[in-house]
Amino acid sequence: MRIAIAGGGLGGLTLARILHRRGIDAVVYEREASRSARSQGGSLDLHPESGQRALTDAGLAGRFRSEARPEGEEHRILDPAGRILVHHTPPPGSFSGRPEIDRRSLRDLLLDSLPGDAVAWRHRLVAATPRPDGGFGLTFDGGHRADCDVLVGADGARSVVRPLLTDATLSPVATLVELSIGDADRRHPDLAELVGPGNLWCIGVSQILAAQRLGDGSIRVGISLPADDRHLDAYRSRRALLDMFDGWDRSLTALIEAGDGPPIPRRIEAMPTGTRWAHRPGVTLIGDAAHLMPPVGEGANQAMLDAAELAAELAGSPADPDSAIQAYEKAMFARVHPIAEMSARVQAMMLSPSAAEDIVRFFTPRPTEPAPAD
Repeated sequence: MRIAIAGGGLGGLTLARILHRRGIDAVVYEREASRSARSQGGSLDLHPESGQRALTDAGLAGRFRSEARPEGEEHRILDPAGRILVHHTPPPGSFSGRPEIDRRSLRDLLLDSLPGDAVAWRHRLVAATPRPDGGFGLTFDGGHRADCDVLVGADGARSVVRPLLTDATLSPVATLVELSIGDADRRHPDLAELVGPGNLWCIGVSQILAAQRLGDGSIRVGISLPADDRHLDAYRSRRALLDMFDGWDRSLTALIEAGDGPPIPRRIEAMPTGTRWAHRPGVTLIGDAAHLMPPVGEGANQAMLDAAELAAELAGSPADPDSAIQAYEKAMFARVHPIAEMSARVQAMMLSPSAAEDIVRFFTPRPTEPAPAD
């Protein structure tokens, strides 16, 4: 059984690692030139029931604990005047919640767990053609070709594999503009103190100025705005961004001014909730390729859980991969649907005019009702 995994992100690498651990070979085809070809983004919180469970199946829970930052769970929510609305502080050193780990560190952890030839770098998939005897012929940018019996699309939002199964389209849900502040403790101690060891959200009317501390001491800044028809170039000017936050406390907008490079804007898109497809032999999808959601904390976790569940099914039925894929897809569709719906609601709430009140209510624990009297 020759398994090809298109995409060397967290989902694809988790799948390859668990399969390898179960004695099943798979090749990950990754378009990037190397693991250090580009920035891997900010940090993410791994949930016990999904991302952490997948790492346990991968035999990497111990290494995760050595790399993760439980203090990164600290979360501060402010209003435009700088007043604290919510301040969540995790128990010191506790791994019982959702500790943060930099995406780069997590990806390196997975890459280091694989044989050296498990990832084929510089292999951007451009076409997958069904073969008469089953499986697919793969064509990569530059003309290289390969064959496989099972193809797993782990190739993200712009998946090349997805059209083999569904014609689901992507819809814009927000505009995100990112900046980075390096060596914050030394160069910008006031901002380092403002952000703290975890996440900061400053919530206005249909706009959020967020910041996140990474393990290397840098701060990743993100500006979230409703999706509109303006060209992305309109968000590349620092001055234009500051104008959007006119009237906000200067201690907050200093996060925009301190960015080391030019602002980097991009559209945030999502697939329709409830997207499903009819089973097709020899091919399936995991992660963003299967269920692209707004980035509110579930994407990477669900991708890794997809990988763990698909690997378990394939390892349990090595002689019948199609039955394994069908079982995986049925369970995945049922699991992801409510999570995708919740993610869409949270995304809409965060960029609504009443976002501050709604989010404070969302993060405020409800008092437990007294037990009924005997």
